[in-house]
Amino acid sequence: MRLAVALGVLALAAGGCAPAGAPALQAPDRTELIGRILASTVQLRSERQGGIQRAASGVVVALDARLKRAWIVTARHFVDPPVSQRIFVRVAGSTTILEATVALVSRDHDLAVITTEPIDASPARLKEAASLGDEILVVAFPWGQRVTVVAGIVSQIAAPVGQIALTGPPGLVDASVSYGSSGGGVFDARSGELIGIVEGHRTAKVAIPTMEGHPLQLPVAGETSVIATATILRELVDLDVRQFLPR
Repeated sequence: MRLAVALGVLALAAGGCAPAGAPALQAPDRTELIGRILASTVQLRSERQGGIQRAASGVVVALDARLKRAWIVTARHFVDPPVSQRIFVRVAGSTTILEATVALVSRDHDLAVITTEPIDASPARLKEAASLGDEILVVAFPWGQRVTVVAGIVSQIAAPVGQIALTGPPGLVDASVSYGSSGGGVFDARSGELIGIVEGHRTAKVAIPTMEGHPLQLPVAGETSVIATATILRELVDLDVRQFLPR
């Protein structure tokens, strides 16, 4: 599993129709880009009756100072079932913890939206489509601990069975994730735009002779499922939040 991302500079070639002598366009400095991504990434924790606790990740997608509200997307299974619980939010790198409420639970997708008072965060810019093989960064809080940045590629574009799509909403990425990464942002590695959030991952059971009855469950490469930004946008429209998205 690739748990670290090398910091460097990515350059984009100048467009073929650029005027002679024009400087080449450059992607944001990698350190700056990751800093912007972290500024929209939050750690989530819920406390339920009986001392049950859950961990997840989320992405701030909208802020409105007038309404004193921030909107965060995460995985529905983090807040399900809808029992009495308290949800807490912390921005990556911050010690401030705020309480949040559930604003929307999708009926059709593993997606939820929670709200809290304005936080020191920068909403992620949304990108509705990706291309097969695009480089991505998954940013999350595995096991409810420190934030991690994991590199990968888009390994599948969502398409009907039997069809192969080269561009469109991403369905799978090959970045390895674990418990607590659900709801974490899947970002375009060049632009820093959000192309989806982590839904879950497929695992393979590996038997260990000295651990009879307790097989290890290892993530399957290329099988991290994604809730695409196109789906997230449709739910945000129902919440009348689109006007607060960064432009």
